[in-house]
Amino acid sequence: MSFAEGAGRMAGLAGVAFGWGPDAFWSATPAELAALVQAVQGDAPDPCDRITIDRLKERFPDG
Repeated sequence: MSFAEGAGRMAGLAGVAFGWGPDAFWSATPAELAALVQAVQGDAPDPCDRITIDRLKERFPDG
């Protein structure tokens, strides 16, 4: 299978499974796609607690 064929197949699967259009698929990183696939498989990491979220907000403010 060529890269174009594989990418086209993955884009189609991401569209069906996650509602992604082409822009969302091509803007996503492989890690983001993998995280969604893991979540669908029931293998997602535990969510962050409030303290961790607050620390991240302080460290990486949005503006």
